[in-house]
Amino acid sequence: MSGFTGYSGSVAEGESLLAHMTGAITQRGPGVQTRFISGSAGLSCVTGQDDHPGLMTFEAGQMTIALHGRIFNADELRDNLRARGQRFATTNDAELVLQLYAHMGEACLPLLNGDFSFALWDEPRRRMVFARDRIGARPLFYTTRGGVLYFASQVKALLQVPGVEARLDPFALDQIFTLWAPIAPRTSFVDIHELEPASVMIAEPGKTTIRPYWQFSFPPIDHPQPVRSEAEAVEELHALLTDAVRLRMRGDTEIGAYLSGGLDSSLVSALVADKTAGKLKTFSVNFDSAEHDESAYQRLMVEALNSEHRSLLCGKGDIARVFPEVIRCTEQPIIRTAPAPLHSLAGFVYETGMKVVLTGEGADEIFAGYDLFKEARLRRFCARQPTSRIRPHLFFKLYPYLPNLQQQSVEFLSAFFHVGEGQLDDPLFSHRPRFKTTSGAKLFYSGQLRAQLKGYDATDDLAGRLPEEFGAWHPLHQAQYLETRFLLPGYILPCQGERMTTAQGIDARFPFLDPRIIEFASRLPPEMKLKGLSEKHIIRKMAQDLVPPAILDRPKQPYRAPDSQAFTGSGNLDYVKEALGEKSIAASGLFNASAVAKLQQKCQAGATTGFRDNAAFVGILSTQLWHQAFAGQDQGRARPDD
Repeated sequence: MSGFTGYSGSVAEGESLLAHMTGAITQRGPGVQTRFISGSAGLSCVTGQDDHPGLMTFEAGQMTIALHGRIFNADELRDNLRARGQRFATTNDAELVLQLYAHMGEACLPLLNGDFSFALWDEPRRRMVFARDRIGARPLFYTTRGGVLYFASQVKALLQVPGVEARLDPFALDQIFTLWAPIAPRTSFVDIHELEPASVMIAEPGKTTIRPYWQFSFPPIDHPQPVRSEAEAVEELHALLTDAVRLRMRGDTEIGAYLSGGLDSSLVSALVADKTAGKLKTFSVNFDSAEHDESAYQRLMVEALNSEHRSLLCGKGDIARVFPEVIRCTEQPIIRTAPAPLHSLAGFVYETGMKVVLTGEGADEIFAGYDLFKEARLRRFCARQPTSRIRPHLFFKLYPYLPNLQQQSVEFLSAFFHVGEGQLDDPLFSHRPRFKTTSGAKLFYSGQLRAQLKGYDATDDLAGRLPEEFGAWHPLHQAQYLETRFLLPGYILPCQGERMTTAQGIDARFPFLDPRIIEFASRLPPEMKLKGLSEKHIIRKMAQDLVPPAILDRPKQPYRAPDSQAFTGSGNLDYVKEALGEKSIAASGLFNASAVAKLQQKCQAGATTGFRDNAAFVGILSTQLWHQAFAGQDQGRARPDD
């Protein structure tokens, strides 16, 4: 795995600064650093010992690129260029992008099928070109100081730049405590920005421009795409997903697969196994909490695949043990502990010698797999007859993995799911209950933070960023857009995916996020995705001959991990007491110390059974750990003049 850093502008001691910046993002395992220095630009890259170089120069120094990630259709693109007479010195993806850019400029970006971010120095035009993949699987951050643009694939590198301070952005925190993630380009750090997915940024002397090169969209509800038969759609999906897996298995590296026990990872594993010589190696995380454990379904799929399977047991105290390091990796506060077991799983995979795994991320967003989509459909159904006492009974069909909810009254369910609340034409209708529940953490804000946020509403901010055509889409597609465009690149992929795997030297790849599959899914009529209350209908049809019936027919159970319960058991929890103690709370100035103390007591008593309390506890703890790791100390950062 690689990461990169760099600058565009005039920098004294540029090579020394690049060394410090790149040293801050060195990941697990031996790394190789390479650098490029021009009169007004610098690039540096760190790659794994056996990886292709991430930094390359083309045409006698006229163009240089630092690439993080992979281009999965590189062979096809390379063959097209060879047919035009172009020669290649390597099979490196970085060289391919350089040659495409030399021929087409930034118009080459829509051709790239990959998970990537890059910075490319165009010497003749004296400009730096940046780009990210369509969904945002690989990150790219930047900031400006003294007229110089600094950039990196991790924020840690930017904190090595003189004058860059780690200060928490209160509006980003409010977005996390409402929407689960900051809205890009905002990050947790004041004045440090993230390039949005599917965007190209061009930095020239005195001018920086940013524009999208691709847009995630759906057809208008009154102008649907031509309807194909379900059988034809299933056949097309099978061909697309099979090819997406094939492209992501290229290379001389052995490929493994994450196996959660759910439909998506099971289907991907089955397709990988079909193309693997010998036994496929699969990996999973198990929990000693029955509420979260899916090992029984994992065993079913292992038997069906005859895979060589290894599982990591996440027991009491394991989440708490790694949680501070997880926050150093996410570089932002989080409201769930779910990234922690995945951080440990990636380390477990690394110890086996495996370097690449395929996973099922993305299927829930683009094929309507989350319970939220069903919940929104039921809420709309009930809103049409708000006085009905029969319709709310349908909510019992949701969340079967939450037994406490199943024992509630119809009146409670109606209130819990906000039946009769909200306008049906509200663009955020589908997500209002989630946002309202998550926002409960704001009760713990300090007076100082409340004053800073006075008049700010994160949901209004989000609604203001929706495309003009959003209102013309089907309600299901509106909900899918909110998940895919904001939560997926803001929380799911970085916090549960890329930053956890990269930190452990693992390359995770996501076949469902192949751009051809995303565009295919966006054209499908809603009922091929959410049929009644059956999620991912077309995937279930496709998987009938590939996945055991028990997995195919099981209700959706999203990946979750113990939240506040993880910090009440045995093990070294002194850091929790310190982070939530009155002195630390006062130092950050973000929360009300007495309110936090009461919440902590509630957690210790095992009384935090609901999402709101759990999200508040994890959110506050992770914010305090963020403050300690980044803003609360000087980072021990080296400086070029040290």
